[in-house]
Amino acid sequence: MQIIWDERKNETNKKKHGVSFEEAQELLRSDSESLVLFDDAHSSHEDRFISIGPILRGLVLVVWTERRDEETRIISARWATSKEVAMYRSYVTRGR
Repeated sequence: MQIIWDERKNETNKKKHGVSFEEAQELLRSDSESLVLFDDAHSSHEDRFISIGPILRGLVLVVWTERRDEETRIISARWATSKEVAMYRSYVTRGR
């Protein structure tokens, strides 16, 4: 799978949220369990998804879309909120 992003958006995202898209791609490439949700509110022009899961520095939320077969574009990434952390933990706990 190829993961792409807009480099200007990556720089803005790093300054705003403290997470780079380079780091965020860890979640999408990882075998770690992640919670994946369809982003119905923002999918009018393209199907968008939200993944919540672990990377090396902590738990992140990554918004992404599939552009073509085997190409995923990262739209944004940030640290998961306490509510999102609880959702993720509940999901992982129920899955076991």
